[in-house]
Amino acid sequence: MSRELDVSDMVEIGRQAAWSVSSAKTGHGLELLRDNDLDTYWQSDGPSPHVVNMQFEKRTSVRQVSFFRDKQDESYTPLRVSIRGGTNHQDLKELYSMDVEEATGWVNINLADISSSGRPPRVFLLQLAILSNHHGGRDTHVRQLKLFSTRESLMSSDEEVPFITQECLQFSTIR
Repeated sequence: MSRELDVSDMVEIGRQAAWSVSSAKTGHGLELLRDNDLDTYWQSDGPSPHVVNMQFEKRTSVRQVSFFRDKQDESYTPLRVSIRGGTNHQDLKELYSMDVEEATGWVNINLADISSSGRPPRVFLLQLAILSNHHGGRDTHVRQLKLFSTRESLMSSDEEVPFITQECLQFSTIR
């Protein structure tokens, strides 16, 4: 694990989602998950499991979920995590679960590598659930959370094709 996030062939798609959390401690809310500052963190404030929900307007391919954790958080450091996906809260299915070793850095979960088809799942709702923490901690800290897709997945989905080249960008807006 490292402080650097290697996603050279992917696009961050977190801004396309509506985010919510199961609970948050005052001063450590959801907005700190997305502020690009590794010194800030979301802290849950309630019973387990602690969840972060990411809901998309359209079915979206999610290739990788990446979150940053720091061992200085001690008992607040996530140990057992689950990634769930579906169309709504009633039909969420576990896509992947893992125990995260005690260390500092980015935890990258490549959802395409773990699917039977080898393709990223297409979901309306993605959920990160922290099922337990190191040392039996009750609440959790997550310092950053990012969602990624490949350019090919974005272009093959039902969404509009993004304008990437300079030639296409000149036609991306109407005057």
